[in-house]
Amino acid sequence: MKKGIIVSINLSAKKGEKKMPVRSVMITESGLAGDAHSGDWHRQISLLGIESIEIFKVKLATIAPGDFAENITTRGIDWETVKVGTRISAGKTILEVSQIGKECHHGCSIREKVGDCVMPKEGIFAKVIIPGTVNIGDAVQILG
Repeated sequence: MKKGIIVSINLSAKKGEKKMPVRSVMITESGLAGDAHSGDWHRQISLLGIESIEIFKVKLATIAPGDFAENITTRGIDWETVKVGTRISAGKTILEVSQIGKECHHGCSIREKVGDCVMPKEGIFAKVIIPGTVNIGDAVQILG
């Protein structure tokens, strides 16, 4: 089993707004409570490794957790090895990987600034299997 840690939790009340960091959040059956991307669909929660953000800093030095619109930023998990259907424990929750990567939306500010973005290749999307609370510093673990 692979283990990591949550280094940032990010949410936004409206789609298209910059996600802001919070210390703790309740994950409901629909996703992060208070996040605009929560809902009855397969991309309830997005995850990205801080390692991807740190590598990207060469292109954009001011990039920080949440700037790629990821809900949960982790350290220590190699998301490139995870497949759709993989279950993950994060804090008190269980999530299931539902999609790997996504197309950047029209007007993606990062892609416009530097011509590239990590979410299409390295972003992970998940649906909620067991709701619960997540906090910065909680463990993240690939199950099975």
